[in-house]
Amino acid sequence: MHDDSSFLPLDGFTDAAAPAPQGSDWQTEALFELVPAGAATAPLDIGDPIVQEIVSSLRQADPQGERFAAVFRATFDQLYDGQHTGRYCWDQLYKTEKTHFGTLIEINLRRAFGDVLRDGELLDYKINGYDVDCKFSQRSGGWMLPPEALGHVILACTASDQAGTWSVGVVRARPEICRLSVNRDGKTALSPKGIAEIAWLHKDAELPPNVLLKVDPAVVARIFSLPTGQQRVNELFRRVTNHRIGRNTVATVAEQDDYMKRVRANGGARSTLQAEGILIAGGDYVAHRAVAHELGAPVPQPGEFVSIRVVPAESGDPGPIAEIEGSLWRCASPGESATAAAPTIPASRRVSVETSVDDDVIRLL
Repeated sequence: MHDDSSFLPLDGFTDAAAPAPQGSDWQTEALFELVPAGAATAPLDIGDPIVQEIVSSLRQADPQGERFAAVFRATFDQLYDGQHTGRYCWDQLYKTEKTHFGTLIEINLRRAFGDVLRDGELLDYKINGYDVDCKFSQRSGGWMLPPEALGHVILACTASDQAGTWSVGVVRARPEICRLSVNRDGKTALSPKGIAEIAWLHKDAELPPNVLLKVDPAVVARIFSLPTGQQRVNELFRRVTNHRIGRNTVATVAEQDDYMKRVRANGGARSTLQAEGILIAGGDYVAHRAVAHELGAPVPQPGEFVSIRVVPAESGDPGPIAEIEGSLWRCASPGESATAAAPTIPASRRVSVETSVDDDVIRLL
């Protein structure tokens, strides 16, 4: 547990912990089927009514896992501190920093889910008045359980930035589904049977992208070899096209306080690369997202960018075509040289509410 003045009060919640239901015939069955990354699952029969209640509350708060995913992404980025260190992967962290990840996840989930999670007394959280312990491990099954957590509900979390996945599940740590052995601190772990009983809210769901882990290491080395932040940001958008690039990646590459200035026009990457036939679509603008979609490129989400090599198009050209500034454009084919400067995408209204792409049209919900 960790004290934080920004936590919400415990109004309306009880102080009672939640011991396991008694009775020799009580068992928890397999709880959720595995599903594609990020998708919600339909609940199966859960034998523990308190686990069922907690699962239902978390599902209602975050049906598609977007809030959980954002917390995992932000926590990795928080540890990397790329703007000041240039780090972008787990292996670049010190051992003590890696150990700190679980503490940060606990705190950041508490902040992000203030509508569901309250400060616990015996354990980390209270959910619907029941004590819940938050545990993180890089691998499934690696959660270390202290004696005070036995018999109580566990929020089991895993995430891998390298694999680009995260998982969150709920299970009651009944002694009979924990290992008999303990470490020097008296902590134990779930047995294989216990792991099988986890109610997965999301299993191996997609983590918001860390693009520097997805591209050729030689390209990353080339980007970081350049002497100035502006040159590195230019090279990032020049070399890493058709990928969603988050602001934190820009900050990591720039290693400057004014890193967003390195993307914009008027001397930033957007104006410099325009002459090379590259446009940079920003996810904060409706028109930018629409153009990316019409070109068949990845659509940037708010806080993200996608750089796209484009060439003038004819009406009969195959593939997606977008009309920009009254002219037709398409994505350049691999190896195709630019024949004209990229167009300027109109700076329309910002995305201030959730947006979606539907039937080739960007619409505000």
